[in-house]
Amino acid sequence: LMNSLTSRYQDLPKVLQHLNEVRDDILENAEVFTEGGAAEEKPDEEQRNPVESKLSDHAFRRYEVNVIVDNSELKGAPVIAEDNPTATNLLGKIEYESRFGALVTDFTLIKAGSLHRANGGFLVVGVDELLKNQFSYDGLKRALQSASLQLEDMGQRLGGAPTKTPVPEPIPLSVKIILVGDHETYQALYVLDPDFSILFKVKAHFDDSIERNDKNQKTYGSFVHSLCEREGLGHLDAPALARIVEYGSRLAEDQTKLSTKFPQIADLIREANFYASQEGSKLVREVHIKKALDEKIYRSNLLNEKVKEMIQRGIILIDTSGSKVGQVNGLSVIGLGDFDFGQPSRITASLGLGRRGIIDIERESKLGGQIHTKGVLIISGYLENKYAREKPLSLSCRLVFEQSYGSVDGDSASSTELYAILSALAELPIKQNLAVTGSVNQEGEVQAIGGVNEKIEGFYQTCKVKGLKGDEGVIIPKSNTQHLMLNEDVVDAVRKGRFHIYPVGTIDEGIEILTGVKAGQLKKDGTYEPGTVHYRVNKRLAEMTQSMARLVGSARFADETRPSEIGALAHPSSKP
Repeated sequence: LMNSLTSRYQDLPKVLQHLNEVRDDILENAEVFTEGGAAEEKPDEEQRNPVESKLSDHAFRRYEVNVIVDNSELKGAPVIAEDNPTATNLLGKIEYESRFGALVTDFTLIKAGSLHRANGGFLVVGVDELLKNQFSYDGLKRALQSASLQLEDMGQRLGGAPTKTPVPEPIPLSVKIILVGDHETYQALYVLDPDFSILFKVKAHFDDSIERNDKNQKTYGSFVHSLCEREGLGHLDAPALARIVEYGSRLAEDQTKLSTKFPQIADLIREANFYASQEGSKLVREVHIKKALDEKIYRSNLLNEKVKEMIQRGIILIDTSGSKVGQVNGLSVIGLGDFDFGQPSRITASLGLGRRGIIDIERESKLGGQIHTKGVLIISGYLENKYAREKPLSLSCRLVFEQSYGSVDGDSASSTELYAILSALAELPIKQNLAVTGSVNQEGEVQAIGGVNEKIEGFYQTCKVKGLKGDEGVIIPKSNTQHLMLNEDVVDAVRKGRFHIYPVGTIDEGIEILTGVKAGQLKKDGTYEPGTVHYRVNKRLAEMTQSMARLVGSARFADETRPSEIGALAHPSSKP
């Protein structure tokens, strides 16, 4: 038998060496294999105690073969996904068994890890879970750098190994590792770990949206069909499938895109199938998709309902009718993780003489974020570029989000704040039946913002609780029109002329809608057309500059200390 085995494996020296060692060991312990020897040295099988029987069985374990990985029935390269990449699950382990009160081990207790099973193929690991487990990332790097798998006992690394353990020979490693994680984790590893860019050379950045074309819409249909077949769900009729595609665009916040957040889409289909089964319908219809969407919102919109109730009762002050000087309805988005909703906010501007410029109360109270502060500074740049090329800006203007008691960030209200300032300077009232969103640059161009659908729907719901009159609407950036994926109620109201959406590209377009007065164009002589918004603003700023000059004489106004503008005015450095 041994001769036939050795001849079969002549081309494998290590196997041949092992077979020769097994043969020599058998010859040295021949009495274990002879019935006579066993009968002379051991009592009858019935008289043997369990310990002796176990020792006898253990004597033959040394001749066993421990196949830690068996790919004999595998077609192609192995592809292993490790969900829990602990050091032992990833790199393998050596187990122990108790014998006479002591922990012992041998080669039969060596267990393979994910890297062993993926050797010659691919291993997929979540990077977040990998980094959470001690020794896993270091062990993976060490294996890739050495191109070999050295299985070692974790107790030895920690200095607490209970007994002597076998040290298996390193196994050559050839494997492709696929780490799955977010962009922030990739950037952190790339910057902080010099070995990362050497070991992981190929980056694949997956988008969370795809183009909305015929091919991808069919792909959506294929996904829905596969899900229904796999989970035994009712299939969707054509209108229901079209509603799923619309929901995909809503998740992507773009009319030309479809979201690849398939778990959310799958959850919607499962819930719609539940409502269809309750009605005894074999098919999932559009009404079931709509109900699933409505129920999803209902389960999460308690805070939204409370805010709308406070607006209705006058606790939160929001006007949806009439006109006010220096007051505009801004729009913000509140995110709750699984649900986002829009909320209107009253933004006001107050004016006074001074050199402080635009004073952001949110920043002064340490409630404003950095991006919001940048937006306010951009407003200052717009005013200086528009009105202060030949004269200084002699004003102190305070901006505030009324009844805001939390942090404020983002620049999506910068155009709204600018409208409030222009209204206060021109002394022109702004229509309160309109709300505004959009950021602005120093040239007066209105720029796209996020959450446009939630903001429009939020103001529409506010108008409904306050009593919808039919002249309400929202001013949005023109570049955001491609992102409009509004719910049916808003679309129906717009279609019937009961609610309005005004896309604008510049501040001039927006101020004309809000005030009903022409913005005005700059003439060759450096003045604006009489009666226009810019004419009135420019005139008011010139008057404020003259008032300052009368107060402080021809000299420049001295630098003010932050709290004592009134004191500086009360004790001028010179008299007129």
